[in-house]
Amino acid sequence: MKKFQIATAPSILVGGKLITFEKPVIMGILNVTPDSFYDGGDNTTVEKALEKAQNLLQEGAQILDIGAYSSRPGAPLISSQEEMDRALPPIKAIRNAFPEAILSIDTFRADVAAEAIDAGVHIINDVSGGTLDEEMFATVAKYQVPYILMHMRGTPEDMQQQTEYSDIVTDVATFLGAAVAQLRDLGVKDIILDPGFGFAKTIDQNYELLYRINELHYFGLPILGGISRKSMIYKKLGITAQEALNGTTALNTLLLERGVQILRVHDVAAAKQLVDLFY
Repeated sequence: MKKFQIATAPSILVGGKLITFEKPVIMGILNVTPDSFYDGGDNTTVEKALEKAQNLLQEGAQILDIGAYSSRPGAPLISSQEEMDRALPPIKAIRNAFPEAILSIDTFRADVAAEAIDAGVHIINDVSGGTLDEEMFATVAKYQVPYILMHMRGTPEDMQQQTEYSDIVTDVATFLGAAVAQLRDLGVKDIILDPGFGFAKTIDQNYELLYRINELHYFGLPILGGISRKSMIYKKLGITAQEALNGTTALNTLLLERGVQILRVHDVAAAKQLVDLFY
């Protein structure tokens, strides 16, 4: 049987250790928000966040992505201080309990990213690709941590009103390429690309991006695919996010077939089974 082939990508240096991509890496989602679209409110105490972190790691997550600000469409704005108040206590607790775990902070704010790194986080996952905080790229360069560069337009509040493209894949690639050039000029070494499924894109545009995501391998950088339980699945099927695991697995299979190196998921055990089947 011919197995899927992961696309060639450079390793990334994380906390003094190399992450390589001989097989896809699984990033487990750990939201500490009260209002995320799927698991909002499940992990709002340090104790619950620790329990969730342990479960994700036991299921096979190689990275934990901690988010304290919901980026779902129409999500309300919260202050940097509120975001830090939500994020920093669980980050510190997880770092102490699981010192070998690789942690990512899901934020578009440079000050939150900096505080999270000081608290023990290794990776910045910026859904805005540097567009919502002009200090973000400089912060990444200062700390020399891996940076997940995602495509988005506008803010979570208004992004779904900004879905006009001449060609969705070309336009996303142009945005990512320009941002990569800026980051390289600042000396940033480790960059991961995320096309931003669900962010300033219609359902049809999301699927066009999915089917053509292999075109983004042009950059020679690791690509993260984040489609877990998103509306591109459950709205298309007429179900809820809670019922969208099967669709998530199906679309993650397409991502793997197209050489994507990182899967960002809510359901780590299912994703690990998928990776183990093909690699």
